[in-house]
Amino acid sequence: MIRYKAAYRFEDGVMLGEVLDFPGTVACGETLEEARGSLATALVDMAETNLLRGEPLPVPDDTRTDEQAELEEPIYLVLQAGHQLSISAASAT
Repeated sequence: MIRYKAAYRFEDGVMLGEVLDFPGTVACGETLEEARGSLATALVDMAETNLLRGEPLPVPDDTRTDEQAELEEPIYLVLQAGHQLSISAASAT
């Protein structure tokens, strides 16, 4: 399991989410719960893309922060090795 940091802020009527230490991993939703779910899916998609391209996953950086964020929390990327690689993500709650 890899622990990244997610940040959320409400902007223009939408909850925006970003994985601060995995560049390009962003999502949105009408509520925090929707944004969390969308961000977990985006994290899985980004991780799969990196691995399929033979690129490393970014190293988590707990020092990253977003001053505009209303909430920062861990988001977990779970990798399971086997016959096929399985990847999932979940927010802290």
